[in-house]
Amino acid sequence: MPEGKAKKVALFGMLTALAFILSYIESIFVLPAQTVGMKLGLANIVILAALYLFGAKQAAVIAVIRVVLAGFTFNSISMMIYSFGGVLISFLLMLFLKHTKQFGIVGVSVAGGVGHNIGQILIATLVLGNVLYYLPILLIGGIVSGLIIGLLGAMVVKKMNHILKFQK
Repeated sequence: MPEGKAKKVALFGMLTALAFILSYIESIFVLPAQTVGMKLGLANIVILAALYLFGAKQAAVIAVIRVVLAGFTFNSISMMIYSFGGVLISFLLMLFLKHTKQFGIVGVSVAGGVGHNIGQILIATLVLGNVLYYLPILLIGGIVSGLIIGLLGAMVVKKMNHILKFQK
């Protein structure tokens, strides 16, 4: 395997592992005033960074692997289904907004946080019936977590861009 390709594979593996570890950390800590289904979304720092540094395909693969690993390790199959619904809507929305170049990384992240919660509510509505009354709470959580993750993700992307350029 050529050296450049080996570095990319190693970096991809490290990012996937980091997303998994951040999912674990999040699973053992409960935020004050956290409601059912609401999390900060620490692993999304990695997904956001991968989207901006490496592109949609790599970021999507990391997101799917993270959901599967975290689902089987820390959650249940049903929680994994909710996560997939959230990841699908979130990722498509982030990809679209990034592509328009009308939003910065923080705006894309906020949209991703909100989209994730909308995706989960859509799955919950299919499974449980009308739970739309819960949506306003989740949307507020998605905005707040999206802001935090976006700010952290912007710092990671800036630092990683510097490191990746330095290694070339």
